[in-house]
This record gives sequence, structure tokens and C-alpha cells, in this order.
Amino acid sequence: MTMNRRDFTNIAKGWEFIENAALVNESDDLSGLREQADGMGFGQGSAAQADFLAFEARQLDARSVIILGTGAIMEALHLMAGLDRLTDPAGRQLTVVDSSAQGATAIRKITARTRSEVRLRVVNAKAEVFLPRLNDDDYDLVIISGDEQNYADAYDHAHRLLRTGGVLILCDALALENADSRGGLLNPSDRCGKATRMRQLIDYAMADERFSSSIIPTGTGMILSLKLPEQQ
Repeated sequence: MTMNRRDFTNIAKGWEFIENAALVNESDDLSGLREQADGMGFGQGSAAQADFLAFEARQLDARSVIILGTGAIMEALHLMAGLDRLTDPAGRQLTVVDSSAQGATAIRKITARTRSEVRLRVVNAKAEVFLPRLNDDDYDLVIISGDEQNYADAYDHAHRLLRTGGVLILCDALALENADSRGGLLNPSDRCGKATRMRQLIDYAMADERFSSSIIPTGTGMILSLKLPEQQ
């Protein structure tokens, strides 16, 4: 069945409804921290995206999670809250990597105001410098967001870091959350760096037989990739 303009309009309204519902359902503590993050100059992204990341961490019963972002404060807070709801939260670790010193400082300040048993590590480093230092097969969930450079070689890094059955999530698949966006993937003429990168990554994800991948319309789009067992 071919979708008409009215169908797409309804889907767009539904997407807005879901985002508003996620904002309304954030706890009072998280809502207050979102306001603080905004006040520090770090505009926060989709509440539905942050909520989904926490859901995925719980679904995987993740013990070790890493997120690369730029001022990804709400994502980190939701992940901590999600991991806190699992058995033995003190045995779980969230690593937040931010290439900007300001972003890393903001995450440390705001997370210091929360109560959590999860071990939190905040690192100010570039992805291409930090990721090669990490151990193989040591993570259940790897999340990439933020600036374009965070996405470089994401699949190769993630395949090494993830345990079999672990998940890589690439946020902002539509390339809407960057300063030079001209509509991202929704505008075929947008050739900014991130839009070009995400077009390449979508094709790469669907062709990469090491993962089973899907694109979902949460937040500004996500690519979900499940690490498959190695073929004998």
C-alpha cells in the first residue's frame, strides 16, 4: 500500500505525541536536571530517545555500557536510572565519553547531584583516541551520538568492544542535531558532513553481516545493530 501525504502527516503528529509523552513522563528529578542542563548551555535532545536507551539497557540486562556524545547529559542520566532498576546496580558501569571539556564537566556536575549505585566514569577524550584502549568483548551496549567525528569507524570499534548479543545504537540517524544541518536526510540536497556520514552508515549497517540492523523512528532516528555470533 502506498502512503499518501495525509498518512505521513499523521505519522509526524504521532511522533510529536510520543515525544511529548516521554517529556511528561520524565520524573520530577530528571525534569529538573534537564532544565539545569539547558541552563548550562547544553540543549538536550529527545526525551523519547533517552527513555529508549534506558529501556534497551534494561532489556539487555547490561552490566557495562558506553556512550559517546557531546553534552549527552539526559542520555547519561536516563541510562543511570535504568541500570539502577536492575539487580546488583553497584556491579554495573556506565562510561560517558565526551570530546569537549565543557561537556564532560557539565556531565560530572549534574550527575554528582543524583543518587545512583551505578559506577560512572566520565572521560574527556576523542573517540578515535579513547576507544582503541578498551578491552575486546567487554560491553553490552555501545551508543554513539553527538558530533560527526564520533561516528567514524563506529562499526569496527563496536564489533570489537561488544559481547555477542550486544547492541550498537547510532543516534540522530536523520542528521538533524548538528549546527550546519539543512534538513539532514530529509533533504536530499543536504550534503553537510553528518548527513553524508549517516547516509553512508545506513548503507553500511544494512550490508554488514556481522550485525543484524534496523532503523527506528525514535528521537531523530536510530540505527540499532545487534552483534551476531561469528560464523564458523
